[in-house]
Amino acid sequence: MGTGGPRRGEGPPDGGWGWAVLGACFVVTGFAYGFPKAVSVFFRALMRDFGAGYSDAAWVSSIMLAMLYGTGPVSSVLVARFGCRPVMLVGGLLASAGMVLASFARRLLELYLTAGVLTGEGRGGTGSPAARAPVLRFPARSCPPSAAPAGPARRRLLDVAVCADRAFAVYAVTKFLMALGLFVPAILLVNYAKDAGVPDADAAFLLSIVGFVDIVARPACGALAGLARLRPHVADLFSLALLANGLTDLSSARARSYGALVAFCVAFGLSYGMVGALQFEVLMAAVGAPRFPSALGLVLLIEAVAVLIGPPSAGHLVDALKSYEVIFYLAGSEVVLAGLFMAVATNCCLRRAQDAPPRPGTEGGASDSEDAEAEGDSEPLPTPEPGVPEALELLSPGAGPSEPEVEAEPEPEPGLDPESV
Repeated sequence: MGTGGPRRGEGPPDGGWGWAVLGACFVVTGFAYGFPKAVSVFFRALMRDFGAGYSDAAWVSSIMLAMLYGTGPVSSVLVARFGCRPVMLVGGLLASAGMVLASFARRLLELYLTAGVLTGEGRGGTGSPAARAPVLRFPARSCPPSAAPAGPARRRLLDVAVCADRAFAVYAVTKFLMALGLFVPAILLVNYAKDAGVPDADAAFLLSIVGFVDIVARPACGALAGLARLRPHVADLFSLALLANGLTDLSSARARSYGALVAFCVAFGLSYGMVGALQFEVLMAAVGAPRFPSALGLVLLIEAVAVLIGPPSAGHLVDALKSYEVIFYLAGSEVVLAGLFMAVATNCCLRRAQDAPPRPGTEGGASDSEDAEAEGDSEPLPTPEPGVPEALELLSPGAGPSEPEVEAEPEPEPGLDPESV
């Protein structure tokens, strides 16, 4: 065959069905991550029917979100073993079964186990594969391509060694701080509006405004981050999105009129969509494509702990203080702190370490985890550079056994008999 002909494997992904997969993942992701917030529309009814407070009702969304994120590592392992399609199918069936059983609940505990645990676990089985499937279908449109690991590394299902990477550690801390406050305003927004005198239908429509703006913001921000000039600065864009979201919460703490609440929803949906569009891009750039599934699962597990703390704690404050104002201040401060930490750590720690000259024996300033993995690999002894003293060559750590060197005899000084010396 000539070299100019089409090569095998070229063409649209999945024979042209890759875009259908992307659309399906978009719908799955919307239901998986949007439904726990939509449950807040029924908080008032739950509080009335079960005689509960805000914190008790908030546990439904919190458990659902915690299971959604907490099943990330398990979902990553299952995806690596069986693929995205069967895991998403089983997850969808579990989520549906949980909601059907929740309709028969007579106690809050039953609601926690069905709508919270079972449905959240099912949605966790669909959310993680939905985030990974487009990466597999569109490898040319992901972060720089890298070769798949060969040998035993290819059979590794969950690579916990990624935790030793400094870039991953910075991202994980940022996501934990972010998850403490990011979802709180969206979960309590409808009840906040109802307490301000907004009719029930108009209060529920506020979540729709957030969703509509989010739908527009995510692809627009994703396209913006894909530009050649901005792609190297995706971490900075992520920090700006977090700062914008937190400042929106802080500035809207006293919003009581419907017009002010609509303005808050527009600004919140815009910044929330930016965060959602950039979070996976930042993680991919931090750890690379081969370790992305494991890193995603571990990050979702960290987020699960945060979302299990955030909304119920906010509900306790509402019950105790009878005011939503402190909730917006607290949630906004946590998200702003996440953005500041990401910006400072990225620019002052990670980039400074990348710009530093590499240590002897490393190339291109490899990351900590890569250095740890390379310690056990046997490498040929590097050729010493000109001008390096012979004493350093003898102390080279990679030097193998060699024949003992015979110490050269000193030359006799002029005028002395060689035999006497």
